[in-house]
Amino acid sequence: MKNLILILLLTLFIIPYNVLYAQLTIGETTALFSTQDPLTIKLIMSIKDVKKNTNDSTFIESILYYKNNTVAYDSLKIDIRARGNNRRENCYYAPLKLKLNKSVTKETIFEGNKKLKLVLPCLIESNNDDYVIKEYMAYKLYEIVTPIHYKTRLVNIEFLEEKGKRTKTNDLKGILIEDIDNVADRLNGKEINRRIMALQQDDLASIRNSFFQYMIANTDFSTTYNHNGKLLFVDKKIVPLPYDFDMSGLVDASYAVVSNIQNITLDITDVKERVYKGYKRDELVFHQVRKEFLDNKPKMFEAIDNLEQYFQDNNQYIRAKRFISDFFEILEDDNSFKRKILDKARDD
Repeated sequence: MKNLILILLLTLFIIPYNVLYAQLTIGETTALFSTQDPLTIKLIMSIKDVKKNTNDSTFIESILYYKNNTVAYDSLKIDIRARGNNRRENCYYAPLKLKLNKSVTKETIFEGNKKLKLVLPCLIESNNDDYVIKEYMAYKLYEIVTPIHYKTRLVNIEFLEEKGKRTKTNDLKGILIEDIDNVADRLNGKEINRRIMALQQDDLASIRNSFFQYMIANTDFSTTYNHNGKLLFVDKKIVPLPYDFDMSGLVDASYAVVSNIQNITLDITDVKERVYKGYKRDELVFHQVRKEFLDNKPKMFEAIDNLEQYFQDNNQYIRAKRFISDFFEILEDDNSFKRKILDKARDD
């Protein structure tokens, strides 16, 4: 009888995915992110200098070379700095923040982007580029979950590292990520620069984020403390906006560890183990999001398959696809869904 009542309620109250976002005004994407073809760029810099001589407010001058449907490189003057405390300290390549001048980007593919993040591989190792592809995969999957997301683009990087009097060249994969200001403008929203408790954030948006983080087995986030995420006020709702997924089980990087952010002790030791970190809310909302994910399953696997061509080691692609398949097996089974998600939702 309980299951029959629940089915009736779901039929009456679950809102179709396209209807949920009917009132959301979405502006145009800049030219840089309007295509998903990998962009070829070249950077010349000293990693040591960037790590040592930049911080949140200090940049150094550099030049970004890029190919836009041409054989030869075009170039832009940019300012760069290292970002990300953990990666700056523990990675060989620090991820970068790029600052671009409006007058310089005019009539180029970078027009409309004043700031960008550039994700680089962490270490020099055999799977470093495949880890980047899997993190990019996470961003592409989140695009399917919700229109409130960062735009990203894969880049092929010719990285010329200045080491004293010599220069070492490495070919790397990277990810360009649009700035939060662009996301807010595109969605007619506004960034919230203060801490807001998770239960004050929009129910549907929060559960979507929690399902997504569970899907990729990411523990390295906190919506309350804005760790690896921002908050946006969009469509009269407070919505979490996640980023940085290199510590997730989907990526399964060699350096990844289970996070205890917010001093939450998790009963797992391997990043590939899933644990639901979301909060308790109306059960109908959980089933709403469950249905959304199941309805979007074909799109998600299409996105995964589209990235197969970029993997150096096809086994990395196969494992990533199997990892997402395991998540959907949990969603598709009522008992597993209840035991591993509904019953694990946090009170505080």
